Amino acid sequence: MTSAVTTDTSARPGYGQLLRTPGALGFVLPGFAARLPFGMLTISILLLVQHTTGSYASAGIVSAVTGISMALFAPVMGSLTDRHGQSAVLVPGVLAHAAAVAGLVALALADAPLWALAAAAVPTGASVPQVGPMVRARWAARLEGSPLLPTAAAFESVTDEFTFVVGPVLATALCTGVHPAAGLATEAVLTLAGGLVFAARRASQPRAHARHEAGSVRRGSALAHPGLRVLIAAFLGIGAVFGGMQVSLAAFSNEIGNPGANGLLYGVFAAGNMIAGIACGAIAWKVGPRRRLLLGYAGLTAAASVLWTADSAILLGGLGLLVGLCIAPALITGYTMVEALVPANTRTEAFTWLTGAVAFGQAVAVVVAGNLTDSHGSAYGFLVPMAGTALAFATLVALRAKLAPKAPSRVVGASATRSDAAEGRGVGHRTPVTVD
Repeated sequence: MTSAVTTDTSARPGYGQLLRTPGALGFVLPGFAARLPFGMLTISILLLVQHTTGSYASAGIVSAVTGISMALFAPVMGSLTDRHGQSAVLVPGVLAHAAAVAGLVALALADAPLWALAAAAVPTGASVPQVGPMVRARWAARLEGSPLLPTAAAFESVTDEFTFVVGPVLATALCTGVHPAAGLATEAVLTLAGGLVFAARRASQPRAHARHEAGSVRRGSALAHPGLRVLIAAFLGIGAVFGGMQVSLAAFSNEIGNPGANGLLYGVFAAGNMIAGIACGAIAWKVGPRRRLLLGYAGLTAAASVLWTADSAILLGGLGLLVGLCIAPALITGYTMVEALVPANTRTEAFTWLTGAVAFGQAVAVVVAGNLTDSHGSAYGFLVPMAGTALAFATLVALRAKLAPKAPSRVVGASATRSDAAEGRGVGHRTPVTVD
């Protein structure tokens, strides 16, 4: 059972204050454990399939099918979660994912044809548990209308990026030092164990919205809101950076005769994202989120446009760090804006659309970069992040008016309007928060 208590948000928002939110650690810690394997999945598939087929293009296709499948099914999983609750969706999901990964590993090791590997990648991607959006939905439910919400978005971005620091390094070490299939096998085991523990934390789950209630906002698809569609375009470009970097860094490491450098280079890139995420969450922003998104994305586009010029591991590491530093402001701001652009009863679905957009952009980038890398070398693969971010930035500039926050509204059970948090003003007030 939940009860309403008052949390003082008059002090400057910060991570310490955020983590003192009643009940927060109860879902933050298992949530981290449950999403750690996500950073291992794509690169583990890429390394396994490249080992068994000898082709980055084939590996890219299988990885892309996984990402596209996840992108298509993630919003479905998010909508079901909004309707029926997190545990009801997560438990069967992690069981299905473990079985699907086992099937893909078996086929790859049996030298199955490419079409069979691609077919097995469909359920592997479709069953990826959407733990990150679920954690964000729990924060949003706890911090409705609070100036701590941008801090929570930054904290979640840091957590995500920490998994992308540890995940690729761990997967690369397992695939190159233990067995080509060890990365995927570990990913399946960790997903199953972590997902079940997170699902057991039922008390902090947001209320399901299976039925319309008197006075509530009519439930529809989160995609009906134009601002979310603009954010999806931005996140597709971010996915292009992740996918292009994964393939091109792996190819570059092979070209210099040091395959093990792949995990280190990708870890430096992800570390830049994590460092910037920490800084974003510690700043009391006076600039509104729409302007922050445009400025952050301009920086990301500029940084991604010079990756192809790198001719040494040191230079590429430095440029990768710079790109990582530029991703966090755009990513964090985009997630923060969801609370102002869509109603609470479609929030998990909205987060999964953004997560799915990253996965879809990554999938397309992996295929394109894989073919370019096979044909012309890693430098051409690095053109993919440049093209993806440039197209997304042009879309953001053209459609920036769609990102204006909705007028303040009340939903049954909500106790505060969204306007202050949406505009990032950080004004002090006391906000009732629902806790365990």
